[in-house]
Amino acid sequence: MATLDALAGRHRGARIQLVKGNLLSREDCAVATRDVAVIFHLAVGGGKSFPEAFMNSVITTRNLLEASLRETCLRRFVNISSFAVYSNTQKPRWRLLDESCPVETRPELRGEAYCFAKVKQDELVTEYGRRFGIPYVIVRPGYVYGPGHEEISARVGIGTFGVFLHLGGWNTLPFTYVDNCAEAIALAGLKKGVEGKVFNVVDDELPSSRRFLRLYKQNVRRFASIGVPRVVSYAVCCLWEMYSKWSDEQLPPVFNRRRWHAYWKKTRYSNERTKAQLGWTPKVSMEEGFRRYFESCQARARHA
Repeated sequence: MATLDALAGRHRGARIQLVKGNLLSREDCAVATRDVAVIFHLAVGGGKSFPEAFMNSVITTRNLLEASLRETCLRRFVNISSFAVYSNTQKPRWRLLDESCPVETRPELRGEAYCFAKVKQDELVTEYGRRFGIPYVIVRPGYVYGPGHEEISARVGIGTFGVFLHLGGWNTLPFTYVDNCAEAIALAGLKKGVEGKVFNVVDDELPSSRRFLRLYKQNVRRFASIGVPRVVSYAVCCLWEMYSKWSDEQLPPVFNRRRWHAYWKKTRYSNERTKAQLGWTPKVSMEEGFRRYFESCQARARHA
């Protein structure tokens, strides 16, 4: 709430009304959607269990959609999805991930509750658009970074037993600075003629995983890291997946081939549709975004 109050204070000419509620409550959803022309649905459920993720991402979205059906003024439902929904195993063009790429058909096999919930959320929004004519747009950001979100993306690597396993190598990271992402989301709600479209949001000048890790160590803190070749990481994911199946998931399948393809497979990313159809350009450069991000990480480390 403090952040929202500060935001409201910076835009004194704007009319801002804060409504407190729970999207699991149909009554609260009815209040939140009353007389609303554009809904930006950014809420996401926390938790690592599949039931919790489904309840807080899918059931809440259904409640919001049902409430919006009772209103006659809704012009756009902007659903914020994620790159996590893409399977990334088969691409229409070599190594390029864009809006034409397939979404996970069996997201439960990824072993990630977040991926499962986001896929089901997108399916629900699409279904309501088809069945009830709700005008929707789906926005899929890459990895959103910036002040307040200081952890290192799993696309770079994973810290374990005091050592950081660098899994990303020279892979390109689908980063988007928080301000750039916010502007794309706003345009998705305001641009005419884009109903039913999907838009990926990644910045220009995307860094490699190796470059990002080097800059992080230089600007934030030093730590031990081990580079893991792609062939080794893929083999580990295969073996982990096989053992999980053999043991009836006594060892949860948190590492598997689907996750490897989504996170650590060498991939290029496109923002051409978002630029062309929404008129969006990332105003914060990678250099400036990293400067702000690293300063935020430094400040957090000082107060830790």
